[in-house]
Amino acid sequence: MKRSQPPAKNQRKPSPSARRPGQRPAQRPERAARKLPANTPPLELTVEALGVRGDGVAQVGNKRYFVPLTVPGDRLLVRPIEETGDGIRAEILEMLQPGPDRREPPCVHFGRCGGCTLQHLTDEAYRAYKQALLLDAVAREGIDPELIAGLVTVPPRSRRRAILVARRLAQGTVLGFHEHRGHFIVDIEDCTVLAPALQDVLPRLRTLLDALLPAGGNARATMLSLDRGVDLLLDLPETPDLTGREALAGFAEVADLSRLSITIEGGTPELLAQRRAATIAFAGIPVAVPPGAFLQATAEAEAALLDAVLAGVGAAKSIADLYAGCGTFSLPLAANGAAVHAVEGHAPAIEALAAAGRQAGPSLKLTVEKRDLAGDPLSGAELDRFEAVVFDPPRTGAKTQAAALAKSQVPIVVAVSCNPATFARDMRLLLDGGYQLERITPIDQFLWSAHLELVAVFRRA
Repeated sequence: MKRSQPPAKNQRKPSPSARRPGQRPAQRPERAARKLPANTPPLELTVEALGVRGDGVAQVGNKRYFVPLTVPGDRLLVRPIEETGDGIRAEILEMLQPGPDRREPPCVHFGRCGGCTLQHLTDEAYRAYKQALLLDAVAREGIDPELIAGLVTVPPRSRRRAILVARRLAQGTVLGFHEHRGHFIVDIEDCTVLAPALQDVLPRLRTLLDALLPAGGNARATMLSLDRGVDLLLDLPETPDLTGREALAGFAEVADLSRLSITIEGGTPELLAQRRAATIAFAGIPVAVPPGAFLQATAEAEAALLDAVLAGVGAAKSIADLYAGCGTFSLPLAANGAAVHAVEGHAPAIEALAAAGRQAGPSLKLTVEKRDLAGDPLSGAELDRFEAVVFDPPRTGAKTQAAALAKSQVPIVVAVSCNPATFARDMRLLLDGGYQLERITPIDQFLWSAHLELVAVFRRA
């Protein structure tokens, strides 16, 4: 097993994630941390709860400590390492007594890899934590807990979309995920969340990057498991020469990819190999997804989200789908008989959706619009022609669009969110505008992480 390696001084740090293509944007950066002296004395503490990032929280005097990889009830000897505006981060020196909710994590990489942070919780404690993420976020708004449905979960080894990082070292290429709150790369041999189709690509991809990357070179691999195989987008540090291109084409064959594209330092994707159509079907309608496109991370979570959205809009016949992406909700809503207007700011995604709509034929009532909803939200007058609105923004939420919705007369609003904190802010705008919350469905799409998806249904009083 290859070990984690620190980045070189000139290593390019991963850029903040964009929603399409790439991940949903990360949370707002934390306030600057101050490293504590190496001789800061250790202290003993007992973890009292888990915070919103999954770290254990303990109060010692007037100071709050955050300790990753812990559970409530853990009694620990810890070393304080840095101080932030929220408290002091610490690392475990010794486990003095484990808490009752601790279990053996199922992944050999757990504790080093930053992809999963909660595998050490028992199933019951894990579900309670995920449910509490939503309860705590909406509690200050006076929401009745009875309006929150039970947690919908996904199974292990179901992640169909993943972004991995790689670096070429003297002893070989490391390929995997960054460590928790760090830039070391944990070399992944087997991942308990990745779908088998993605997992099978990793050994061959590591071999390819050994031959392709310059010494010290970095790469990023965005993998999608689509209907006809794996789609791979490689972000490389330099343009490959003829030998490199031949190696890439050969890799696409050996790994049985549906499509292989590259970008150079995050530039425009270049298609290198197209062996099969890189499509995914929504409501039976195939969409030719752009390289590295945003998709819901698991098929199971997508199905749960869609069920909640369809139930929320009910019999509405005219629907606006905002932040529509490639059509996860737009196409099923239109296939269900509604006239759907899809709005999305990322040109490749909305163009793919428009092409799928045209291919489906005139019976599908679908119109599309490219529009930056953060800077140019649909106004109340534009919204009032719809019987329902669905919106699924990035992690930063939809503050400006929610404010416009609050001034509209749309009877039904269905909010999809991947961040309970920004959802609570947007929800308050809707409630103050006269909407009533009907229900919230939490969906645990990102297994063993501190992230939570949800679908909330609002109706005009």
